[in-house]
Amino acid sequence: MGKINLIRIDDRLIHGQVMTKWSKGLGTNAIYVVDNLTAADDFMKEIYINVNSSSGLKIKVFSTKEVMESWAQDQFGNDQVVLLFKNIASVKEVIEKGNLPIEKLNIGGISKKANSKFVISTVGLTKEDGEVLKEIESKGIEVYFQTVPDSKRVSLTDALKSLK
Repeated sequence: MGKINLIRIDDRLIHGQVMTKWSKGLGTNAIYVVDNLTAADDFMKEIYINVNSSSGLKIKVFSTKEVMESWAQDQFGNDQVVLLFKNIASVKEVIEKGNLPIEKLNIGGISKKANSKFVISTVGLTKEDGEVLKEIESKGIEVYFQTVPDSKRVSLTDALKSLK
């Protein structure tokens, strides 16, 4: 049976911090990108999968439905996985419909957009985003903000103080 080492939201998906700091420090051998748009785009999907050739990590790209099906089929085989989501909505969908064992959710990178504020230097949230994250946390899932493993870990409660 595989193991989920980290579940992270980072709209940049695979980049240096994910590849070197998060994956290596956790004994990870696979990164699974979970994003419906990326999974539907054969060109982008191929780009992410080809990162494998230089990283030594197995890279897979799934839609939210596909990642749930993969877990149901064989619990990701023997992979030690970082699940990398592009947005909060995808995580919410998997939690509501899914069977994935999600105990903790790391939020490390969400670009600032209209009506959002930075709650840590790399995460911009709207009030609506904050409400969804509170809903996720109410299901017994620890939601925290942390850019890299050696940076300060910020709780959802502390991060949302910036949105008031």
